[in-house]
Amino acid sequence: MQNALFVGVSSQVALQRELDVIANNMANVSTTGFKGRNSRFQEYLMPTASADSFQGTDRQVSYVIDAGTALDLSQGAIEQTGNPLHVAVRGEAFLTVQTPQGPRYTRNGAFELDQQGNLVTSDGYAVQGEAGPITIGQQETGVSIGPDGTVSTNLGVRGRVRMVTFANPQRLQNEGANLYSSADQPRPAGLAGRLESGALERSNIRPVVEMTRLMDVNRSYTMVSSVISRLDDLRGTAIRRLADVA
Repeated sequence: MQNALFVGVSSQVALQRELDVIANNMANVSTTGFKGRNSRFQEYLMPTASADSFQGTDRQVSYVIDAGTALDLSQGAIEQTGNPLHVAVRGEAFLTVQTPQGPRYTRNGAFELDQQGNLVTSDGYAVQGEAGPITIGQQETGVSIGPDGTVSTNLGVRGRVRMVTFANPQRLQNEGANLYSSADQPRPAGLAGRLESGALERSNIRPVVEMTRLMDVNRSYTMVSSVISRLDDLRGTAIRRLADVA
């Protein structure tokens, strides 16, 4: 009976984790370039007891453990904005930006110019080019960004946006502000990523799917809570009856 309670608690912990993941996905439905995550769980078989006073072999107890979250790298919808500084990333590439903590990676292509003429993200992080930051003078006009990331004005090429890929993108860690960090060394994207100017990639979250998952999790959590409550009542009844017999 005690094992059943522990199994129920492990299920509730796993469901709570999945609920947090779904809530974060739902909160970023409108976040440009956001990639959702999905919970992953594994079965853990409790080792058999070492006591030798049992007549039969102990049965293994199956628990639920959190195995982390998987990054959903599917392409988000492309929305035309008409802004020449906006780019939508197509393919597996990530854009490189400079933050106070070092280089970080994002799919948010909502670029703009700061007061110094530097190309930055909507959060103010400098967009990194192949040769460093990209700066555009106040007198320059006709800004355009090509499919390979080349930034040009009426005075010529001003740099090329650095796009990278990773051998194992599932190792990317969320840093907040729609940024990722990685312990792995990035590599040039090459043909694995292209930019579409005047457009933005929207979040790849599908609200209807997430709402369905949310209802399933709530239903499962309620069911497990009911089982735990019944087991607790059963244990209390057993204790009272044993006391009466004594």
